[in-house]
Amino acid sequence: MAEYTPDETLDARGLSCPMPLLKTKKQLAKMQSGQVLEVLGTDPGTKNDLPSFCKRSGDEYLGEAEDSGFFRMYIKKG
Repeated sequence: MAEYTPDETLDARGLSCPMPLLKTKKQLAKMQSGQVLEVLGTDPGTKNDLPSFCKRSGDEYLGEAEDSGFFRMYIKKG
């Protein structure tokens, strides 16, 4: 996966479904088209929820990266 420079970072570590998705929606609503949001998470379900959400919302799921004890997911605002 390519490296992305996020415009915003949302720390959803320690939160369980559906909170990471709800907080992601709220954060994306504040952002401009073309900006990149980095979501930090620990809930494995979020890795399924965010790509599905992006397909419905028109945002672009750029991918994910594993980190030490958590993962990073990247979304480009549509």
